[in-house]
Amino acid sequence: MRRRFMLLVCGFLLVTLLLPFQAAAAEVGSTVTGESSKSGVTMVEAGGPSIALKEDGTVWTWVGVAPVQVQGLSSVSAVAASDQNYLVIKSDGTVWAWGDNIERQLGECEGTELDYYRSTPVQVCNLSSVVAVTSARYHNLALKSDGTVWAWGDNSKGQLGDGGSYDYSLGPVQVQGLSSVVAIAAGDDHSLALKSDGTVWAWGLNNYGQLGIGRTTSTSSTPVQVQGLSSMVAIAAGNDHNLAVKSDGTVWQWGMTYNGELFNGGSGDLYTPVQVQGLSSVSAVAAGGRSHNLALKSDGTVWAWGDNDYGQLGDGTTTRRYPPVQVQGLGSVATIAAGTSHSLALKSDGTVWAWGYRNKSHTPLQVQGLGESSPEAPEWPTGDVLTVTDVTYNSVQLNWHPATDETGVDKYLVYQDNTLLDTLNGDQRTAELASGYR
Repeated sequence: MRRRFMLLVCGFLLVTLLLPFQAAAAEVGSTVTGESSKSGVTMVEAGGPSIALKEDGTVWTWVGVAPVQVQGLSSVSAVAASDQNYLVIKSDGTVWAWGDNIERQLGECEGTELDYYRSTPVQVCNLSSVVAVTSARYHNLALKSDGTVWAWGDNSKGQLGDGGSYDYSLGPVQVQGLSSVVAIAAGDDHSLALKSDGTVWAWGLNNYGQLGIGRTTSTSSTPVQVQGLSSMVAIAAGNDHNLAVKSDGTVWQWGMTYNGELFNGGSGDLYTPVQVQGLSSVSAVAAGGRSHNLALKSDGTVWAWGDNDYGQLGDGTTTRRYPPVQVQGLGSVATIAAGTSHSLALKSDGTVWAWGYRNKSHTPLQVQGLGESSPEAPEWPTGDVLTVTDVTYNSVQLNWHPATDETGVDKYLVYQDNTLLDTLNGDQRTAELASGYR
């Protein structure tokens, strides 16, 4: 298999940044030759930076395709992510969080003058025996081994589910009236739970039908049963819409449709669940933050529908789709995840694939440095690998010596601050980058 090598470029298009160009060139070797773990990935989530859990219990995050290990974490058994913050469960059943804390969603419990952002993980207070977590923009949920659900953070719409009318909770509170829960999901201002009897329960905001109970109320601070659903086996929540999988492999959807992008082209939102057409044999679903969805079939293929402005449906286009279309070039997929405008798939071989806004790709690309198929270091020439010529006010010429490998160079990937800028053919030795890459 021919390899993809990276040219890391940090800040350019100005004459005064020639020295950073030289530094970037000198660091290319270390960027691509760093020793990578052979440990496969067991779980992924599509947050701000995406997050992955390896089978050795370490946690990795990335924006483009250059994962870095989260320091200070080990023995992790599960991860969750939103645009704002991150959660992990350790093997001892404790929960740790980092990221935005403006609504106290990190769950630190004590004090009034808390940090609004944490770059390193802190333990969520008063939680133990946790088996699953889910993260929304400003509130979080945890499922304990006894089947109870706990919530903390923003409660302005009743999304913590304890019946209270306060703005936020410093630490976890128990969701009222729920037991025998097997799965949880959280949207912007609402929450979901799947019980062992196959029923689905919701609480929080209902302005777009997120609770699945019709138009009877605008909010509910305690769980209510979603209408018309039974024998459900999986759930997922987007910002303002939800998905559920039935035991017969069908998929059901309710909530906001974003002017029909997520459903049938009409403008009406779905106040009770409606079956998604064209899908069968589905085992799992993922709801993108705003307006796209993914479904994993039992044959390992992935299907997508909704908004596609950034290629997040993975069908090679930017055309909105309904009914669902198959994501190109993916098979043997074990897990899926959907972010605001990007998507992830974890294959059974432990490799991770990404497409959409974060990767600037309309079809899946493998995330390098994760999983057992991560490439070994290429052989770069000694000296200055990357040089800069013809610098103007709005463009720059990059020149490089070729990398060599016994299997051949398939293409070069050009990055700025871990963001993919361009994909170049393997036989190229020069490229002009214009001001659009600033």
